[in-house]
Amino acid sequence: MSDYNNSIGNTRAQVVDGFWTTYQKLVRDVVIPYQWDALNDRIDEAEPSHAIENFRIAAGRQQGEHHGMVFQDSDVTKWIEAVAYQLSGAGDSTYEAIVDEVVELIGAAQQEDGYLNTYFTVKAPADRWSNLAECHELYCAGHLIEAAVAYYQATGKTALLEIARRLTDHIDHVFGPAPGQLRGYPGHPEIELALTRLYEVTNEERYLRLCRFFVEERGRTPHFYDEEYARRGHTFYWHSHGPAWMIKDRAYSQAHEPIVQQTKAVGHAVRLLYLYTGVAHLARLSNDTQQAAACHRIWDNLTQRQMYVTGGVGAQSHGEALASDYDLPSDTAYAESCASIALVMFARRMLELTPEARYADVMERALYNTVLAGMALDGRHFFYVNPLEVHPSDLAGNHLYDHVKAVRQRWFGCACCPPNIARILGALDQYIYLLRQDVLYVNLYIGSDLRFEVAGKTWHLQQRGNYPWQGKISFTLRGHESVSLTLALRMPDWCAAPEVWVNGERFESEASMLAGYLRVEREWSEGDRVDVILPMSPVRLRAHPAVRKLAGKVAVQRGPIVYCLEQADNGTELHQLALAQTAVFTEVDGQGALEGMVQLKTEGLRLATVDPEQPQSLYSQAAAPRPSAQTLTFTPYFAWANRGEGEMRVWVDER
Repeated sequence: MSDYNNSIGNTRAQVVDGFWTTYQKLVRDVVIPYQWDALNDRIDEAEPSHAIENFRIAAGRQQGEHHGMVFQDSDVTKWIEAVAYQLSGAGDSTYEAIVDEVVELIGAAQQEDGYLNTYFTVKAPADRWSNLAECHELYCAGHLIEAAVAYYQATGKTALLEIARRLTDHIDHVFGPAPGQLRGYPGHPEIELALTRLYEVTNEERYLRLCRFFVEERGRTPHFYDEEYARRGHTFYWHSHGPAWMIKDRAYSQAHEPIVQQTKAVGHAVRLLYLYTGVAHLARLSNDTQQAAACHRIWDNLTQRQMYVTGGVGAQSHGEALASDYDLPSDTAYAESCASIALVMFARRMLELTPEARYADVMERALYNTVLAGMALDGRHFFYVNPLEVHPSDLAGNHLYDHVKAVRQRWFGCACCPPNIARILGALDQYIYLLRQDVLYVNLYIGSDLRFEVAGKTWHLQQRGNYPWQGKISFTLRGHESVSLTLALRMPDWCAAPEVWVNGERFESEASMLAGYLRVEREWSEGDRVDVILPMSPVRLRAHPAVRKLAGKVAVQRGPIVYCLEQADNGTELHQLALAQTAVFTEVDGQGALEGMVQLKTEGLRLATVDPEQPQSLYSQAAAPRPSAQTLTFTPYFAWANRGEGEMRVWVDER
């Protein structure tokens, strides 16, 4: 439809990067087909999904019971979104026809009034909109809206977008401040960020008003969760968590106080980050300074006190939630893959709100480490949880580790993470650049071709390099007329001595730095070239002294990549290994499954040897054993557990 805006994201680029095109090809050729099979229960020895069948039942095309989570529908719509991003790029159209069939099925399952949710349609039709605190109707609606926007922008087809609009119009009728409407909001935020995207593509102000209602109503008293709990006769859905747990723990869903009063990142990590991704986008679109200030406060608390060195967030398995400031255990870490994906999304909206390199630094950290770690190199196995230390023999005997896996899984009963990984990797081009009037910000160093307009002139920017393994990146500008433009290059927080060269001459950077970006302001001509040199010497990172579990330990990082020790290279009992303060690292080429990657070697110490054939006293007054020399091999964290089951450790003792 001509009424729709299909030009959102005018700084989207085509990714031509060797590192990332390998992943995007994997998504196109392996991940999307594999996940389609999973959604149709065709993966042996994997948790059944039943997600497509749920839609068939809801559409009246077959008989049966709803199976799976209350939010099972979202697995399908996230998969559609991932396909859409492939169609936006250079991907083939094999799955476009399949998506069109699924869209027709979704439309058939939609109710006459626009309502759409297979769980409530099939299993509990009388309970629609009666349990927002625990169930996920608005969450599922949000993911459908996101899929609809992405698929329209990729193909120009409006069928799914019309379905999404009918659903959104129904929601707009049900919720709001008018008499007879529900003054509620989702227990699991998601629709907020989706509504801002729907607004941008439709220019429909009431969608933005609905988003603002959900955001501003959250946390007000009398508390909506209490009211609907009473209306239901004090019944609850999640029996496994104890009576009314999600209803009474208001901080769990960030509903403990109004958004503009919140100062600390609390509760379920994904819910927090989806919510604030939407709030940041809404704040920019509405020019709301109070909401923007809340986003800055939450960002600072989260990334400065509650984020893992890998960009993981959410320290505890109970509630998949954040913990106290500086409480960052390695072996029981939850760090859900979805949470890091949501952190990348939040970072992007914060950059659009206030272009500061610190947001892109975190985006890069999460993306190259935890997000990538969530999927095996074969594209068919996934981590839901991303610990920073694993000792496989302990997992079976201690319920503290019930959530931790030593190897990636084929699928999950709660399968939110795999399709989420597929869609973020497909949408990667949306995160590289940001154009603000006559300033083009380079947020990520990913080989790409960008077409953009400035001062009414069309220009092309080519970015090339071998990042993240090498630190030289080149930019070439192409355009028929000269143009005045500021090229703002992020100087990563991990790089101590960056260099920038313009047409072969060193660019003096000291006076040109602003908010972490080196701003090259000039009149650009056809063929102008900029070279960025980011030395990638391995460095040691130490945690804040308040992180008591990491006292005396270091993590190793090279460029944006965090490294770890694996049993495959270093033997067992990794906790007995230490890194000397004077140790020097050597870079080596990875072999086998790690081919094309950079591993690090150095000399270290083995503090003691565990010999199962020689029993020792549990506690002893014997002198400390004499350490022995051992070569230590460090592997990129994102690639761990691709060579079989074994121990892994990010933080290492330093001696």
